[in-house]
Amino acid sequence: MDTRATSPNSMETHFVDIHEVLPEEEEEITRVEDKAKKGMMNKPIRVRDAKRTHRNFSRQVSLETGFSVLNRESKAKDERKVLPRSGRSFGGFDSTIRIGGEARKGDFSIFKTKSTLSKQNSLMPTRKEKEMESQRIDGSGRHDDESVNKSVPAGRYFAALRGPELDQVKDYEDILLPKDEKWPFLLRFPIGCFGICLGLSSQAVLWRALATSPATEFLHITPFINLALWLLAVAVLISVSFTYILKCIFYFEAVKREYFHPVRVNFFFAPWVVCMFLAIGAPPMLAPGSLHPAIWCAFMGPYFLLELKIYGQWLSGGKRRLCKVANPSTHLSVVGNFVGSILASKVGWQEAAKFLWAVGFAHYLVVFVTLYQRLPTSEALPKELHPVYSMFIAAPSAASIAWVTIYGEFDGLSRTCFFIALFLYISLVVRINFFTGFRFSVAWWSYTFPMTTASVATIKYAEHVPSTISKGLALSLSFMSSTMVCVLFVSTFLHAFVWHTLFPNDLAIAITKRRLVKEKKPFKRAYDIRRWTKQALTKHNSENKDFGGN
Repeated sequence: MDTRATSPNSMETHFVDIHEVLPEEEEEITRVEDKAKKGMMNKPIRVRDAKRTHRNFSRQVSLETGFSVLNRESKAKDERKVLPRSGRSFGGFDSTIRIGGEARKGDFSIFKTKSTLSKQNSLMPTRKEKEMESQRIDGSGRHDDESVNKSVPAGRYFAALRGPELDQVKDYEDILLPKDEKWPFLLRFPIGCFGICLGLSSQAVLWRALATSPATEFLHITPFINLALWLLAVAVLISVSFTYILKCIFYFEAVKREYFHPVRVNFFFAPWVVCMFLAIGAPPMLAPGSLHPAIWCAFMGPYFLLELKIYGQWLSGGKRRLCKVANPSTHLSVVGNFVGSILASKVGWQEAAKFLWAVGFAHYLVVFVTLYQRLPTSEALPKELHPVYSMFIAAPSAASIAWVTIYGEFDGLSRTCFFIALFLYISLVVRINFFTGFRFSVAWWSYTFPMTTASVATIKYAEHVPSTISKGLALSLSFMSSTMVCVLFVSTFLHAFVWHTLFPNDLAIAITKRRLVKEKKPFKRAYDIRRWTKQALTKHNSENKDFGGN
């Protein structure tokens, strides 16, 4: 191996010429080294270049940058191949990174639980190479630190996402993971899957009311329908909960992203609401007596702690205050108070039931007014969020049912809440275009829960105000709710087992912390250009003089 400058005009870049050593050269070098050891030569030793035959291998390595250039006897020997970036993700080049001639899939470790990253020693060279490539592309290796952040601004989600559930990335946005590659299943499993549990558990409550209510006893509905729906809801809840627990274990960083999402944060209340629905709608053959208060404590305790956290953010202000993050799905964080008050009344804790009803009603008024009259400082509600307006029905319907359960009569306040829910229901039904033009997703299950709650409230109203109109209204709303659940159940089955499109890539969790914009080069004034040219010429002349002297 010998060292030389590849070009006399380049004084700042030096290359080391690496090539195969021929047997004749090896013998000459060994002979010279032996003479030097014996002290037979006092002058500096210079190994002259011998005549070289054709070599199969020759490579030059830059001492300054560490990059190597393969010397090939071809016309395009000076051309370098540049890997193009798709511009759609940071997960790799065209979703794969080629190392040693093999394609390597995109790196999903940025969303894995931090404790597992230390075990992935085999991927360290890959990550280093990608960091170097990212520095070459945007001149900075800090995009991971800035983009993978546990506290993405709330307004960033509204700015980068669109769709009924803010789950689609806008065209001009980039994400951290490859779009054209199928992600691991746990990364594609959203917390919105608990909407399936909400729809099925509320149906169990509805069919229990239809089977036991005096207003619908003429239908002679068998209680086995309630039992079948209840068992199905329990099975779905167990499977969804188990899968999401696995996601929390292996991809906790992705779970954090969902927690800071302005729409999905409300679905963290859903598992506890589902459990309370299942306790309320338990079949009489399985729970003939009153429920134990421990059941209420087990389900309402985690809900109340999460409620303190979310309501505290609304009250204290900041970037996640209510006027910044309010959207129709925010009603999910309010409905649980009314469902909890119903369960507290059934276990015999009347004061706790009244307390939760008061807290829920106060925050419902705040959310209702905020969504009706949005402040100028808040983010504009996307047009694609219209389908979730059905959430407006859930809170007043649940409040009406809870008041009847606590006080035992359908008085003025209970009727006021019921009539508000009924008016909102009618105003949404006449606007069919609100619910058209959107692709199916698992989150559509959460839209059946408000319809079911309104149906149960109508059955309670028909009990206290028996008439043909009230009974007909109860049957109509119940039929619409059950039909919607059946349609969604068939659609879910087809998307899951026939078309395999139920869980697409969850792009919403992979957005960057701030929008990536190419930095504009600073405009150089005329005198700056003249000064730069003068300095460059002076430096070039001095280098030529030094080289001639040497």
